[in-house]
Amino acid sequence: MKKVHGFERVALAALALVLTPAPLWAAESKAGVDKPPAVATQAAAKAQATAKAESAVNVNTASAEQIAAGLVGVGPAKAQAIVAYREANGPFKDAAQLLEVKGIGEAILKQNEARIVF
Repeated sequence: MKKVHGFERVALAALALVLTPAPLWAAESKAGVDKPPAVATQAAAKAQATAKAESAVNVNTASAEQIAAGLVGVGPAKAQAIVAYREANGPFKDAAQLLEVKGIGEAILKQNEARIVF
C-alpha cells in the first residue's frame, strides 16, 4: 500500500468532504434554526412591553380592563382594586396615591410612571 503525502492528503480530505452526503452536515446547522435564540425571545418581550408603554392610561377614567391592558404588572385583580379605590375615595390626585391601593407597590409604580395620567 502506498503512503499518502502532502498534496494527496489534502486532495483526499477535500474529496471526502465533497462526497459526504449533504443531509449529514446540513442537519447539524439546521438544528439551531428550529428554535429561536433567547435574544429574539427577549426582544419580542421587550417590544411588547414598549407597545404597552406607548399608550397612556388615565387611572381616573379608565375601566379595570383598560387599566389591566395598559399597565405593566397590573392584572385584572389589581386593576379592579384601583377602580374600587377610585370609586370609594374619588379621583387620584397623583401617582403616589396609587400606593394606597392594595397590590400596588413602588416597583409597579416605577414601571408605569410614563403611562399613568390623571
